[in-house]
Amino acid sequence: MNINDGWVDDARRCPSPNYNERPDKQAPSLLVIHNISLPPGNYGGGNIEAFFRNQLDPSGHPYFEEIKDLQVSAHFLIARDGELTQFVSCLDRAWHAGVSSYCGREQCNDFSIGIELEGQDDEVYTDEQYSTLASLTRKIMLEYPDIDAQSIVGHCDIAPDRKTDPGGAFEWLRYKSAIR
Repeated sequence: MNINDGWVDDARRCPSPNYNERPDKQAPSLLVIHNISLPPGNYGGGNIEAFFRNQLDPSGHPYFEEIKDLQVSAHFLIARDGELTQFVSCLDRAWHAGVSSYCGREQCNDFSIGIELEGQDDEVYTDEQYSTLASLTRKIMLEYPDIDAQSIVGHCDIAPDRKTDPGGAFEWLRYKSAIR
């Protein structure tokens, strides 16, 4: 797994329009772990990719009508089978964190990389997801040395009043031991 111009060569590319340049082209220094399923509790089917590309059909599910005007993205998505998809170059600012703060720094999108795990807070993540996540994290840490084990957080840690992901089912100890 290599990173060239912010793109991981082993990832399936699915470019999102929902990004912009990082302020002052600063290097990423934070890694944020999220989860997502669309509609909630359902996996597969391409809905996440469509959502991150502003192509989600609002008539496909009642929940889609609620989120139809949102413009969001993440750098990466790891599917239940471990497949890695990249939406935004690591050199750019993906729109994944929203209103957020880490160690007194506001607007975490400015300095973070966002990884979405296909899942829910209370559902066990797959072995394949942990394997892909650990490999990707090790590569990101090599490429962007300001990211270390202490600068990897959940969405819940940077937006605690509004977010809970990756949730109680995420095994932080398993993950952190796999990246050392």
